[in-house]
Amino acid sequence: MKAWYIKRYGKPDVLVQGEQPEPALNGDDVLVQIHAAGVNPLDNKIRDGEFKLLLPYKLPLVLGNDLAGVVVRTGARVQRFKVGDEVYARPDDDRIGAFAEYIAVRESALARKPASLSMEEAASIPLAALTAWQTLLVKGQLKAGQKVLIHAGSGGVGTMAIQLARHLGATVATTASAAQAPALKALGADVVIDYKTEDFTAMLKDYDLVLDTQGGDTLRKSLAVLKPGGKLVGIAGPPDPAFAQQRGANGFVSLVMRLLSYGIRKAARRGGGSYAFHFMTASGQQLEDIARLIDAGHIRPVVDRVFPFAETAQALDYVATGRTKGKVVIKVR
Repeated sequence: MKAWYIKRYGKPDVLVQGEQPEPALNGDDVLVQIHAAGVNPLDNKIRDGEFKLLLPYKLPLVLGNDLAGVVVRTGARVQRFKVGDEVYARPDDDRIGAFAEYIAVRESALARKPASLSMEEAASIPLAALTAWQTLLVKGQLKAGQKVLIHAGSGGVGTMAIQLARHLGATVATTASAAQAPALKALGADVVIDYKTEDFTAMLKDYDLVLDTQGGDTLRKSLAVLKPGGKLVGIAGPPDPAFAQQRGANGFVSLVMRLLSYGIRKAARRGGGSYAFHFMTASGQQLEDIARLIDAGHIRPVVDRVFPFAETAQALDYVATGRTKGKVVIKVR
């Protein structure tokens, strides 16, 4: 099958197109013919080797963390899917490979594609929507009437998180460029703060939850807007001890993560709040729930550009600029 893969970690030129073996099926796997694949900043980070300690992939590695397509074969133990089903997924961390013609996905990570979406639209959803779902609902425990700040609202995760938070009945603030304010308010943001000219810490206070997608100075400053007992959830790091335990990290890696996050965890506790790092996990059940929200009109995809399969490398370069509005998608078939 045709695929985009890396033989070693490095910068953009390590990504090449060529032939790779069609994936083999385990008993609980579903073979999906990929029609479209989403592109995420995570793809560039994996390519660059930023996650090689946490995710020790075997090389050569086919990249790609989002997909939509059609079931073409099922393993002996698969019960929920049959040949011809239209599906979408974020594969498990150790089973990525959406920049290809076929992929084997564990049944537990797979869900039926929202009926109201095209393949390209559906491929834009899984990673970003699962990240929003797990950070807001699971870790953030966001409820109706609470207030949430979502950083970088015009990005893939941001556009999903704004819509989900609004559907939950929360008051939603977000940071973005002034030019994006009308579009983000249409998605459900109550307050849009221009990160270029305005200081969100001077404009917001007593927030129940902050979803940080930036890390660094933005992460630390976000503590200032939390109410006592408020939660800061970050997806750009630093990783915390709970994440090390979740990943089954060895003693050295666990210690490194504890040290990396010590400062922000201590600062959060000093202010009466908490900090947690989150790395999205695959869940077909959550994607089924998200599909129902999409088909009911509560959440819609925001797609910036669709690239042909032959221009996958250019798609990753475009995402690396950090200027995308919503998601970038590759049309595979």
